[in-house]
Amino acid sequence: MRDLLTAILVLAALAGLARLITRGEEAVGPARAVDGDTLEILGQRVRLSGIDAPELAQTCGTGEALWPCGAEARTHLASLVRMHIVSCRGSRHDRYGRLVAVCSVGEGEDASDLAADMVTSGFAIAATGKGYKTLQAEAQARGRGIWSGPFQRPADWRSAHAAGP
Repeated sequence: MRDLLTAILVLAALAGLARLITRGEEAVGPARAVDGDTLEILGQRVRLSGIDAPELAQTCGTGEALWPCGAEARTHLASLVRMHIVSCRGSRHDRYGRLVAVCSVGEGEDASDLAADMVTSGFAIAATGKGYKTLQAEAQARGRGIWSGPFQRPADWRSAHAAGP
């Protein structure tokens, strides 16, 4: 019954019958992955709190093992939110105006923290607490995602590829 309700909500949202709920610092609705750590929920950009994913144009690995880790991070996040209603709660906005929030799919005990899923799968690094450092250590030990080979941390990649004056 819960799956049927979720499907109805998603279809209603996609048909334009649902709208973004913004009460204080909350965004709820169907989501689209903009990149590996940013969602768009019916026009509202939301940055996943506590993680940093590779940038869209970023590659990882070297030589023959070079792969588009930024694009893969977005694809993975898209797979996590596809056909789900996403709930995000935050307390601040970043310099780009995005709500910085903890986002999840599902409800109650079935809820899944999207940032935790991104770190666990190796498609993001833990930027701040929230227990993500332990998840990162496990992903690193198992060689998941970006931990499968050499990569440049997203913040370092952004610095190295910043547009000049």
